[in-house]
Amino acid sequence: MSTGNKKKVITNFIWRFLERIGAQGVSFIVSIVLGRILDMEVYGTVALIVVITAILQVLVDSGLGNALIQKKDADHLDFSSVFYFNICACAILYMIMFFAAPFIAAFYKEDGLAAMVRVISLTIVISGVKNVQQAYVSRKMIFKKFFFSTIGGTIASAVVGIWMALKGFGAWALVAQTVVNPAVDTIILWITVDWRPRAEFSFERLKGLFSYGWKLLVSALLNTGFENLRGLVIGKIDKEQLAGFNRGQQFPMFIINNINTSISSVLLPTMSEEQDDIARIKMMTRRAIKTSTYFMAPAMLGLAACSDVFIKLLLTEKWLPAVPFLIIFCIVDVFYPIATANLNAMMAIGRSDLFLKLEIIKKTTNLLILIITVRHGVMAITYGMIAAELVDQVVNAWPNKKLIGYSYFEQMRDILPTLLLSAVMAAVVYCIRFLNMNLIFTLLVQIVAGVIVYVAGSVVFHFETFNYVLGIIKDWKKQ
Repeated sequence: MSTGNKKKVITNFIWRFLERIGAQGVSFIVSIVLGRILDMEVYGTVALIVVITAILQVLVDSGLGNALIQKKDADHLDFSSVFYFNICACAILYMIMFFAAPFIAAFYKEDGLAAMVRVISLTIVISGVKNVQQAYVSRKMIFKKFFFSTIGGTIASAVVGIWMALKGFGAWALVAQTVVNPAVDTIILWITVDWRPRAEFSFERLKGLFSYGWKLLVSALLNTGFENLRGLVIGKIDKEQLAGFNRGQQFPMFIINNINTSISSVLLPTMSEEQDDIARIKMMTRRAIKTSTYFMAPAMLGLAACSDVFIKLLLTEKWLPAVPFLIIFCIVDVFYPIATANLNAMMAIGRSDLFLKLEIIKKTTNLLILIITVRHGVMAITYGMIAAELVDQVVNAWPNKKLIGYSYFEQMRDILPTLLLSAVMAAVVYCIRFLNMNLIFTLLVQIVAGVIVYVAGSVVFHFETFNYVLGIIKDWKKQ
């Protein structure tokens, strides 16, 4: 990779990381404030709606957007065609949700759920307006635009959500927050990005993009549909447990969105530029897995080790039922970088057909695990996620042994030292809780001790990724 391209990648990663850390940081603080104000049952009610709309959101966010990023010679006609198609598709999806709302409310026996479904479903239409702008920004690698739009939407929704919660609007505070965020985000993106649709449309171009994108779309529908199927099942069993399940997922996702998503969003367009150089694709995939895991593993295992202290301090003891879910999600998400990097490699070289086949294999296996565990209750369903993740990471990695010469066993060998050091660090962090200090001091000592043990171990054992990150920081300072 040339010096100019390397600088471009690093610059865009930094902007993407700043965007994610800023937005997730604000959302994190807001979630703590709202968690202290609102009851778990309120979160459970809104979680049901979010689970449903998340499935439909995939129809907007996946497939054609990635196809625009991956296509080498995508031009204005391609972008305009996708834009008009998205608007029409989103309008149809919203009407489906509008008329289905009363039936959803009846199924979950929630009188006020229908109106909330109709309002939150507006996010589908908003995403349709924003989707092509997002693809344009990603393709051009001008992630600075995302920073301002995302931060603006996050802050606006935070103000609205907290104000409504304090005024006693209950679940509607979360509904408003969910809608305001993408609305403001979209407005800012349209103001700051110079792309606009033209009065042109091509079914041929759309067909060409769809031949690549439909496989990703179906894959994403399978993935999101199944992930949210767990939520629908848990919500039917117990809404409060669904609130704990979602809250346990939220904090690991905060870390994922800050680290792994930042790397992934830059990785796909960068790999797509190099799609004809298989050796280069392997190098970038390996670097992405090692670097993401180096940050993700200690963060996930460290959070699991101090989970009870963390929840009691930030959300009060009423949210302690979320602790077991939090620990399980942390364990599952340790391996998130393997899936992301492997799937990005396949997308970059145009193998969306494999992407779909893998998703069918994974979801068939995952469904069998869910069927076996559902009869044993909510916690059994959650423990089943660990088994499902073990299957998923092997399936995601297996084709790349042939495609780019990077096998699953080689990948595990690359990250094994990081996993072992992270486990040792987590054990030290966990033991600190037995010192019987107050919650604030305990958490501070756990964080400091965890950082010291991990950095010291990286230095003592000469971790290559640690030196790589230091090198990037030094190079960036010189520029």
